[in-house]
Amino acid sequence: MKIWQANNGETRRVLDGHVYEVNCCMFFPSGMVVLSGGMDAQVKIWSVEDASCPVTFKGHKAGIMDLAVVDRGRNVLSCSWDGTARLWDCGRSTCLAVVADCGVPINGISVGVADNTINLGSPETPPSDREIGTEGKILLLAREDKRLEGVSVNSRQPVFTFEGADAFNCCTFLSSVNVLGGGQDGNIYQLDLRNTKVPLHTVSKSGAPVLSLSPFREGFIASQGDGTCFILQQDLDHIVELTEPDCDPVYKVAVSEKLAYTCCRDGIIRKYQLTDL
Repeated sequence: MKIWQANNGETRRVLDGHVYEVNCCMFFPSGMVVLSGGMDAQVKIWSVEDASCPVTFKGHKAGIMDLAVVDRGRNVLSCSWDGTARLWDCGRSTCLAVVADCGVPINGISVGVADNTINLGSPETPPSDREIGTEGKILLLAREDKRLEGVSVNSRQPVFTFEGADAFNCCTFLSSVNVLGGGQDGNIYQLDLRNTKVPLHTVSKSGAPVLSLSPFREGFIASQGDGTCFILQQDLDHIVELTEPDCDPVYKVAVSEKLAYTCCRDGIIRKYQLTDL
């Protein structure tokens, strides 16, 4: 992994230590620590200051597909092609719990605060005192078996399951009641957690796989396997395209204030100015 100076494209650090491909990475809220997951089934924590890797989490049996940080980062979550989502204690480098065991690959996760009208269940056994900030939170699971599932992080109880038309690749929270799931068939489903039987909206811009979703202002930003990347505002009829990738998949979009960054299979990271929206 490389850490770049965003304003001039200079490489500041190289984080070297995963054995195979690195599938996912993110900053902790402090901005001084990085979390990563790879095909070597390892989750790693890195220092931005000296590029060292003080913590490696081991326990997954297959590649790590996605990560999430709980609150300020005392605990983190990971999902894997081994079908499990795990909760980790960063301070002691240990696995606190298997939050979900689906029996099918989990392609993406997202953690968010649930509206207090949603029943999250109660833990069957008291959680460890090392578990910090999991109360009131749902973990979304984008599953390979066409299901988008919500699980209570604290109680480990299932909250909902929604069946789509194809495998789910990614998911995100828009609010405490609204979530999105992106499918292999190009469908983006918006669900209300208070009633997940029927989607609020289904957006399908092309039949290419939806590879990433993230909230943006009043709407969301999505990228797809045919190189399309677009911002959809809340009214669902105002679309802004982020152009240039030519049919190469855009794997991920990251938004920082008025800037968006995309990473594409052509090996280029592109930076877009979003001030004029």
